[in-house]
Amino acid sequence: MLESLITSKTRIRILVKLFINANNSGYLRGLAMEFNESTNAVRKELNQLSSAGYLGKGKEQNKVTYKANTEHPLFKPLQNMVRKYVGLDNIVQTVLNRMGNVSRVIVVGDYAEGIDTGVIDVVVEGEDLNTVYIKQMASKLETEIQRKVNFTFTDDFCEKKGFVIYDDAIEKSK
Repeated sequence: MLESLITSKTRIRILVKLFINANNSGYLRGLAMEFNESTNAVRKELNQLSSAGYLGKGKEQNKVTYKANTEHPLFKPLQNMVRKYVGLDNIVQTVLNRMGNVSRVIVVGDYAEGIDTGVIDVVVEGEDLNTVYIKQMASKLETEIQRKVNFTFTDDFCEKKGFVIYDDAIEKSK
């Protein structure tokens, strides 16, 4: 879906990294190493996204860091598009529709950090969760989003920095 709209794979990687979780940030050489791309390719995309106002720049020691500009009017639509691209919206909807009394859906691990590894780790927090159903649906969901999904179920999970929490989606479904 996103590949047909944005032809640069480097740009897509940057958008996933910085927009899946607004707390994520990166710097030129670190992103180039993470994406296994040349610094020139990454620099070009960072400059274009910054010039358009989608990314903000900051200074950390001697490095220029980049972060999603949450004040940009298209931040939320872009973030939603990235989350749809990764398949997070499908995971959240599947969990909310059939899981029972869900209090939170938390994405942890690589995807919370914006790293597209192909394995999404999800913690579902709530009471009387229908874990049997979600385990049965996992393979269908994985085929649909073309990524592996690891679910963890708990009634008490501590928030930690860097988690993508979908409290707003849960509130809308109630």
